[in-house]
Amino acid sequence: MNSYKFNELSVGMSESFTVTITEEIMDKFIEITGDVSPIHVNREYAVAHGFKNRVCHGMLFGSMFSTMAGVYLPGEHCLLHSVETKFSLPVFPGDVLTVTGKISEINDTFKTVAVKGTITNQDGKKVCKANIQLGVRE
Repeated sequence: MNSYKFNELSVGMSESFTVTITEEIMDKFIEITGDVSPIHVNREYAVAHGFKNRVCHGMLFGSMFSTMAGVYLPGEHCLLHSVETKFSLPVFPGDVLTVTGKISEINDTFKTVAVKGTITNQDGKKVCKANIQLGVRE
């Protein structure tokens, strides 16, 4: 876990990490949220509707931006204020996602930071982007 303090941050800093979306992760998300939409839980249904497999919940992989802020950039001193996400491609079990955050703005007065987030799949295709606003406690 990183522990950048506010005065250690600068525009252009970036961090990234990789996660593989598994059936188990998807099933845990379904258990936690109760979102049992058939496109997410039933492979046959998803295939019949034009997808190659079950479709991962957008909010599951979108939640990785929380991990980006709270663990990587800035890490333990982060207090997440907002995450505005836009999903561009579906994610499926077995996809390997790279989550990247890059500081785009720093506000010294309010000790807030803006981070541009992206998630790309194993083929280098962008599946999600985000504007992340966060505070830094230290």
